[in-house]
Amino acid sequence: MKELTPLDRIEVPRPRPDAAYTARLAGGDASFRGLKRLLGAADVSKAGDRNAGLAAPSEAAREAARGLLGELTLEHLHDHPLTDERGEVDAVMRVNYDIDRGAFARIASLRLGELKDHLLGAPGPEVARIGGALTGVMAAALAKLCDVHELVYLARKISRPTRARTLLGAPGTLASRLQPNHPTDDLRGITLLLYWGLSLGAGDALLGVNPAAGTVETTAAILRHLDRIRRETGVPTQICCLSHLKVQLACLDQGAPVEILFQSLAGTEACNVAEFDVTVDLIDEGYRRMATRGPLAGVAEQFMYFETGQGSELTYGKHHGIDMTTAEALCYGLARRWDPFMLNNVTGFIGPETHLDDREMILANLQDHLLGKLLGVPMGMAPCYTLHANITLEGQQMATQLLTAAGASYYMDVCLNTDRMLAYFDTSGHDVQTLRELHGRAPGGEFLEWAVARGILARGADPGTVTRGPRFGDVRQFCPDEAELAELLAATPAAYGFATAGPRPADAVSRRSRRDQAVARAALESELREDVLAGVAAFRRVATTAASKDEHLGSADAGARLSAESAARLAPEDRQVQILVSDGLSAEAVHHNIPDLLPVLLDGLAARGVSVGQPLLARHGRVKLAEAVAERLDARLVVVLLGERPGAGELASRSLSAYLAYRLAPGPEQEAAAAFSGNPAIGFEYTVVSNIHAGGLPPAEAGGVLVEKVLDVLARRAAGNRLEVLVSEGWR
Repeated sequence: MKELTPLDRIEVPRPRPDAAYTARLAGGDASFRGLKRLLGAADVSKAGDRNAGLAAPSEAAREAARGLLGELTLEHLHDHPLTDERGEVDAVMRVNYDIDRGAFARIASLRLGELKDHLLGAPGPEVARIGGALTGVMAAALAKLCDVHELVYLARKISRPTRARTLLGAPGTLASRLQPNHPTDDLRGITLLLYWGLSLGAGDALLGVNPAAGTVETTAAILRHLDRIRRETGVPTQICCLSHLKVQLACLDQGAPVEILFQSLAGTEACNVAEFDVTVDLIDEGYRRMATRGPLAGVAEQFMYFETGQGSELTYGKHHGIDMTTAEALCYGLARRWDPFMLNNVTGFIGPETHLDDREMILANLQDHLLGKLLGVPMGMAPCYTLHANITLEGQQMATQLLTAAGASYYMDVCLNTDRMLAYFDTSGHDVQTLRELHGRAPGGEFLEWAVARGILARGADPGTVTRGPRFGDVRQFCPDEAELAELLAATPAAYGFATAGPRPADAVSRRSRRDQAVARAALESELREDVLAGVAAFRRVATTAASKDEHLGSADAGARLSAESAARLAPEDRQVQILVSDGLSAEAVHHNIPDLLPVLLDGLAARGVSVGQPLLARHGRVKLAEAVAERLDARLVVVLLGERPGAGELASRSLSAYLAYRLAPGPEQEAAAAFSGNPAIGFEYTVVSNIHAGGLPPAEAGGVLVEKVLDVLARRAAGNRLEVLVSEGWR
């Protein structure tokens, strides 16, 4: 167990006034006020930084910023910590200063350009040692000076192996994190996707499920199911259910097999506390409890799992003027505090407001991979995309080739690239085996022995290489009963067939998969048709500040604000609940679900004596629009019925989610929420019901589920993680 340095014992320089950094250009001077501006201007141009006004206005200005950055000493970067909106050093920045002070003293006088030159010529252990002396800001500054070859070359030098039940990230290996997500957490579908992935040689890093319902009950059930399959198949790996850390700890208290503790991280304290509902102290507590009481205590050397990705701080408006690359580097400087078993980067997951196209996604992933390995964390990569960005499967594949050359530890196995619950597109087990064969990599040793013994993989002609065995892709080795297999298959969306061609899916399988992606992309072009909804309810129409679909897709917050005219029309009403319907990212989701869902919801609430206002309808809305509506109408709870980003296929392209935004009353209620979250300014708590569509949670059934959720929130006067913990504790 690692000794955690108390926050008040980490030395951080006192913040200084912003300096002016100026360089001569042919057309006039380029000047940058403050280190944040200089760091932002020196980076490759990305949508998020452009939206935040942090990107350089021209290539000449960008090169000027890079030149200035290269001349700064590490001591200068050390002595100018980046601050939050109040001008203070937050907890994330403070943790980043928990560095190897002796190693830093030996390099402090180096200019950043000199450091880059030294690292390019240094052996791998020296690069890794110096990484322990760097803060996230220093590492980010270095990455901004590197071209693609340098990002790959430097990262390739560094090895960060970790061990839980099995060894991950050893040189010459390439692992896979098997992710069998299901839109309704149906254990039959999860089982099939697990069998399918294992048959492709995936899962040596982890068997991990993102649950659609992040309750303690569902999380515990998934963990026990994963544990049963792990034992029955004998696969040497570890398991995880990627619910919130507080929910997982509640499961641990109930005896569920929480082998690896998961949490998403952001690069600012404000984003972690207000949006991810975690503090450094809370993660410290989770780390200590896992070290002493986790199922792998005394076995695993590492047992924490973090997920990050450029752009979350910007999307939530809590980046404090820090560019996306630097904020991401601060995540890694934070994560290394807990010596994680895994860190998974999902840059590309958010959409076009942060990364617009293939180029931006690929370059960001290469930066992130180097930053994480340099700062001391084991980097798994998930170059991914959503259908509303200009990112493609081909771009994703280019990223994986470069990242494998750079020494990435593992990728995801999202079956046939399609996440059936999260509606995004990631790497697959077919991709991982293809990359192993192309780059001469193998799974971890224990897993390789298991896979070879089962005939899934075979040792290649060259030492250390692997190829496919006779049972590669054979799901029936885990489920020989044809009737049972048919039942599992019927419960699994987007199952296009098991046939393979070498390490790849057979062409007929690929064509069906790509066709469904094309269908889903087309759903993004649909426009909200108010005539379809006219017979459902007498909607009040409100507008957001997003004047067009393009503005909505490209802006982090335009869809979260009411237009001035709409805000002026709304006044307090004596209603407990208000319902807000918006197209969000899929008008088709509204057209196909609201006619069946809304009447059930309205009738059910009326029958239970809950007062509900006249439903509202907004184009181009986001989840946080609920807060503006709640404030204007003085509602306790706003139910937002929102079209989500389309998943693959006709049914998944119509996915709706319900967000229950509970407005906390001042006094004891707000104080209890503040104590639970660590956020003294908390004003709302959120519960979500996702994947509402004919192929997931049917809309009429969802209406009944939402009635019960609304009653639960109002009765317990809590939502989100606090509600789930209250339920798990039997609170009445």
